Amino acid sequence: MRKSRIFLGLAVICIIAASFIIWKSWGSAEKEQTKGSSSFPVIDQAYSLITEKSVYGPKEDVLIEGALRGMANAIKDPYSTYYTEKEAALHRQTLAGQRVGIGIEITEKNGKFIVVSPVKSSPAEKAGIRPNDEIVQVDKERVEGKTLGELLQLIQGEAGEKISLVLYRPSTERHIKVTLERAEINNKTVSAKVLKVEDTEVGYVSISMFGEKTAQEWVDATKQLLSQDIEGIIVDLRDNPGGYLHSVAAVVSSLEDSGETFAYMQNGEGATEALKTSPLEGIEKTYLEKMRKLPLVLLQNDGSASASEVMAGAVKSWNRATLVGVNSFGKGTVQETWDLQNGGELKLSTNKWLTPKREWIHGVGIPADIEVEQHPLFALEVLPLRGDFEEGTFSEEIAYVQKVLNGLGYDVNRTDGFFDDQTADAVNQYREKNELRTGAVMDEEFFESIRKQVIAYKEDVEHDLQLQMGVSVLMHKIDGDLK
Repeated sequence: MRKSRIFLGLAVICIIAASFIIWKSWGSAEKEQTKGSSSFPVIDQAYSLITEKSVYGPKEDVLIEGALRGMANAIKDPYSTYYTEKEAALHRQTLAGQRVGIGIEITEKNGKFIVVSPVKSSPAEKAGIRPNDEIVQVDKERVEGKTLGELLQLIQGEAGEKISLVLYRPSTERHIKVTLERAEINNKTVSAKVLKVEDTEVGYVSISMFGEKTAQEWVDATKQLLSQDIEGIIVDLRDNPGGYLHSVAAVVSSLEDSGETFAYMQNGEGATEALKTSPLEGIEKTYLEKMRKLPLVLLQNDGSASASEVMAGAVKSWNRATLVGVNSFGKGTVQETWDLQNGGELKLSTNKWLTPKREWIHGVGIPADIEVEQHPLFALEVLPLRGDFEEGTFSEEIAYVQKVLNGLGYDVNRTDGFFDDQTADAVNQYREKNELRTGAVMDEEFFESIRKQVIAYKEDVEHDLQLQMGVSVLMHKIDGDLK
């Protein structure tokens, strides 16, 4: 019996062009039974010609794999795909409890492997890998023309092993190389802490994705916060690529009374079904009463997608929370996955999902109630910098440093990578201020200091303008100025 799973999320996508479609039912076993066995004679004809005439003599399972990929590709939907048995196992690991790897989520777009997001605190994030980076090479192997399974096998390995990636970064229009170490990655999806604002304590909860255990992690985290007498909660869904529908359903059910519509499902024929909040089994009534009264602020950005948008759309439509940040990603389809008889999986977009106000946000996203862009330096990625440069030279490393110095308040007007006299003055001032060897040069000592400055800036929550606005809005809610 086939097992069906419904989930939302920017999952790893693998599509390879194929020139033919599946030729027979899975029950066929004898080659002589294939002729005329399907409802499409041209498929049987193509299969026979390939198996009987091709000089390459492909095996049956190879033809079947190609046919399945071809059908998935023909849909022209980046979220519908076929996974081989090995690919399916690797895909399931992205939402599992723990795995070994570098902590990176990948999607396939137009034949390119694109980073959706690095897992928080993973080797990938620490190495400076960012959303929208394109994977060009793994160690010494270029990935052009490879399947997703082949790419993931290159990336997978034992904890402690090193791996090098060459990435193309569209934001800087350059290739970079990063070396990182595979590690045990704990896919805990919820983290929480108490923020003290003057004499008020508020809760901060980050949900990195909606995995299998997210609902329970959410309950455990918020219970702990409630025990510390918080007066409101900030929910951080930034760079949350989505996940399982049942997980987000349980989370929003803790925030509103049972029976409230949190989304609608609409099939291909236009039939619409309301998805409603439901009672949470084994959850104390006092917990739910407190959660449903607490003031809420939700943080989102352009990396908030799918299931995280379901949550944002629900609390926004209910007037339950204020959305702070920027417009969300805009993924408004639901995928259902079936186990296939060959051990693989077929994932198809089977429904649209709509907000409680029946809005379809696909390709549009959900606008923030209060729009806040991050400071350029806070949003700047951490890059590995190497080389020796002085006035009159030109490089991508210089362009990056110019952006950093500008963000730190130094007088630098250009960021094109040319080391002019103004840049030289700023470099010299920076070196003096940070007690480096004097001189207007960029060297290893200088680059290491710049890297530490960027990391320290990004780790200081005072520089997180979206979070600071979220705190301000939440305090107004607590004081009764906002509803």
